[in-house]
Amino acid sequence: MTNRVVIIGAGVIGLCTAYYCARRGFAVTVIERKPAKHDGCSFGNAGMIVPSHFVPLAAPGMVALGLKWMWNPASPLYIKPRLDADLLDWGHKFWRAATADHVRRAAPLLRDLSLASRVCFEEFAAWPVPDFGFVKKGLLMLCKSEHALREEARMAEQARALGIPAEVLDAKQAAALDPGARLDIAGAVHFPLDCHLPTERFMAALQAQAEQLGAKFIWECEVLNTRHEGNRVGTLGLSGNRTIEADEYVVCCGSWSAEFAQKLALRIPMQAGKGYSLTLPNPRQLPRICSICTEARVAVTPMDGALRVGGTMEIAGLNEDINPVRVRGIIDSFCRYFPDFTPADFDGIQPWHGLRPCSPDGLPYIGRTAKFTNLSLATGHGMMGLSLGPVTGRLIAEILSGEKPAWDIAMLSPDRYS
Repeated sequence: MTNRVVIIGAGVIGLCTAYYCARRGFAVTVIERKPAKHDGCSFGNAGMIVPSHFVPLAAPGMVALGLKWMWNPASPLYIKPRLDADLLDWGHKFWRAATADHVRRAAPLLRDLSLASRVCFEEFAAWPVPDFGFVKKGLLMLCKSEHALREEARMAEQARALGIPAEVLDAKQAAALDPGARLDIAGAVHFPLDCHLPTERFMAALQAQAEQLGAKFIWECEVLNTRHEGNRVGTLGLSGNRTIEADEYVVCCGSWSAEFAQKLALRIPMQAGKGYSLTLPNPRQLPRICSICTEARVAVTPMDGALRVGGTMEIAGLNEDINPVRVRGIIDSFCRYFPDFTPADFDGIQPWHGLRPCSPDGLPYIGRTAKFTNLSLATGHGMMGLSLGPVTGRLIAEILSGEKPAWDIAMLSPDRYS
């Protein structure tokens, strides 16, 4: 078995990979371009573990919806119009993938991976460290209109057919299930297996466990160049006139993974999907269950007495500017579902933003590359990074150990667009 593993990226995917590789005895080094105290995509998200999300982003109807929303900068999905070859190529691949057949093939795999990841989270919750706040109360899909409720009821039928429990509720039943906040809805669908957690506490616990197992971290470090001979990656040239060499390399650098792949003449179709969140430290009401405002695509999560509200998917390249129109759209949408809140409640709250790595078919890239025998990818999870992080780390550790993965992950091949 190889010994030295270098992981590029210390988000949730990188940390989970570091944890599972270190647990198997690998000498793990994690390289992260940001400082140890940072707020990347894994820190400010909605903190949801969602077996209910078995439909990939590339699904029937999403192309038409995207085109409709494209011209509204406050919409849940916004693609900034620009002449960009990578964006046009990604869009074409997304259009080709958004079929019923793709969903039919992808849904069982996403279900299996999500349920396996949930088991991993339960194991993490038993760590002999301070509790990181894992809550198993399910998820409510909140519907303002009867039409949306009927659509979500159909999704609940699909979920039950896949073995994922789901219950359709009217407005009174939803209010009885979570009396912590007043809702203005037609009804909801409850997915009892879904969970949530405070992301910052979880990330701190995960890093501590990886370090306890021997993983080393190099912060504020960029990979500037790579050297390779034949079909193996050799030395990485790092900022600060440093180098590092390993037996195995794993790319976990989120939306920047495509840029890294280009250093090795690999093409990984990827677009950054910017999301925003705002966290109310002392909300006037506090739900007990996390929820998604269905029509608005806004996520609402209680976290350690605070309330996090987030959403949007903004395809605008690798820029980290905050668009106040989109932030206002999130706030206004949230207040329509939770009518006792007002936009003024968010005055002075600094918006967080993160770039989600989105593949064209809505599935992550997990596994070895064909071009290099010692290079693996674990990226492209879109909005499912936290939810699928543990099972991704477990899969990569299995692959590096020379084992056959527990699931058939051919659909997730990094070479599927080669």
